[in-house]
Amino acid sequence: MTMSTFPWLTALVVWPLVAALATVLTGVGRGRPASGPASGGGAFRAGSARTVALVGALVEVVLLVGTFLAFDTGAAGTHQLTETYSWIPALGASYALGVDGVALLLVGLSVGLVPLVILAAWHEQGGDHVRLRRYLATVLVLLSFMVLVFTARDVFLFYVVFEAMLIPAYFLIGGFGQGGQRRYAAVKFLIFSLAGGLVMLAAVIALYLQVPVDAATGLRPQDAFLTENLTANLAATPLDPTAERLMFSAFFLAFAIKAPMFPVHTWLPDVTQNATPGTSTLLICVLDKVGTFGMLTLCLPLFPDASRWAAPFVVVLAVISILYGAILAIGQTDVLRLIGYTSVSHFGFIILGIFTFTSLGVSGSSLMMLNHGISTGALFLIAGFAIARHPRRSQQIADYGGMRKVAPVLGGTFLVAGLSALALPGLATFVSEIMVFLGSFGRWPAAAVVAVPAVVLAAVYVLLTYQRMFTGDVRAEIATATDLGAREKVVAGVLVAALVVLGLVPGPALDYVREPGKVSVELVGATDPEPVLGAEEGSEQ
Repeated sequence: MTMSTFPWLTALVVWPLVAALATVLTGVGRGRPASGPASGGGAFRAGSARTVALVGALVEVVLLVGTFLAFDTGAAGTHQLTETYSWIPALGASYALGVDGVALLLVGLSVGLVPLVILAAWHEQGGDHVRLRRYLATVLVLLSFMVLVFTARDVFLFYVVFEAMLIPAYFLIGGFGQGGQRRYAAVKFLIFSLAGGLVMLAAVIALYLQVPVDAATGLRPQDAFLTENLTANLAATPLDPTAERLMFSAFFLAFAIKAPMFPVHTWLPDVTQNATPGTSTLLICVLDKVGTFGMLTLCLPLFPDASRWAAPFVVVLAVISILYGAILAIGQTDVLRLIGYTSVSHFGFIILGIFTFTSLGVSGSSLMMLNHGISTGALFLIAGFAIARHPRRSQQIADYGGMRKVAPVLGGTFLVAGLSALALPGLATFVSEIMVFLGSFGRWPAAAVVAVPAVVLAAVYVLLTYQRMFTGDVRAEIATATDLGAREKVVAGVLVAALVVLGLVPGPALDYVREPGKVSVELVGATDPEPVLGAEEGSEQ
């Protein structure tokens, strides 16, 4: 376990809050349209607020680099850079932070996407600078919560942040969305998430009651909620099978809603259709990973027997999600809603890999959480650039056509992001998806076979969307559209470069997920299946 004298993780949590406050204070004053004069203070302060938000996000990236440098990839399966302080002694809750390889990659995804979202949102909110600075400040607050939830090693702290994240997410959807039903989408998102959170709270309380009381003091230990302590206690004193299954189900339901997984996914399409592309990027590409991350880091180690018991049912739901999301994506007419349904399919792959209980499948799922965040984030943001060029800001695919001729860079980057989403070899998602398939064949061959057609369906919804929006005759409404500007090229270029690098050179990223995958399989009490060829040779001998 790596010890660091500098609290890197706390710095990553606190700094976005400081940047958010600075953004709000810098933007004090009346808003002006983006085309308004810089004199008079309003527009100048708003422009300064954008700059402050971007600088704050870039400083967070610098802190992230320091965190990666302090992390030992040779011990990626253990929690490192740990910080533990007593928080609520009466409950045994601690402010406990730490990261293994998977958590660090997800923290990196969170921190890396935020500067790109800020750049992409430079002229959003209809030129209302007051709304824009509040939007950017809310994004930075959400970043702080996202980092904290991925680094929390205390179950109670995890639950508190899991629920607290709903506040900035709700306002990003309902207060700063761009769809006519954004308030409906925000309330639907909140109701689904709160329902799952309340069920999870009951399981957290039940889990706490399993912690033995100190005979001398009559109290539970001050670090009772630490995940490693809970795991050790439950291993030493196994739960009643029925109680374990109920607690697993409660945690799993909350995470399945967040993931999102069929059939509790219905809030997702409404959110992606009515939120801004930047908000959808953060919610779908990062925040929803809390669901799959929770399954991996809480459900499996805390409830290993129940995880094995539920695995057949979960695998069936995962395969349904894979096919259901892909099929419904093909029929969508709204480009942002379409991208939302593709994520239902991709999250199905991630969950399938986790419940293979194989090192290869779990590692592939962990890597896919990162790759999906980059490829889907690229789709959302680049689609947002296309929407911004339409005179009516239409999200309807039918309102576009021939856009590649007037905006070739826009069309090219959208195509690369789409090809990554369909797992084209040489791009990021391919490596992780093939790992999930191989891991699934080892444990659940029938499920893997049934899920294979999703690869073809993905090609259909990606290429069909590209054909409708970017090829053919140029529609009159977008005939005068311009190609990506320098700021937008930076956003698209960084994402496309990441997809290519992770696709061609996946080794460094795999170093962060390989050992955690093995640890997860061991904690759930499973072993990797024997190679079929080796088994046949052994039987002949």
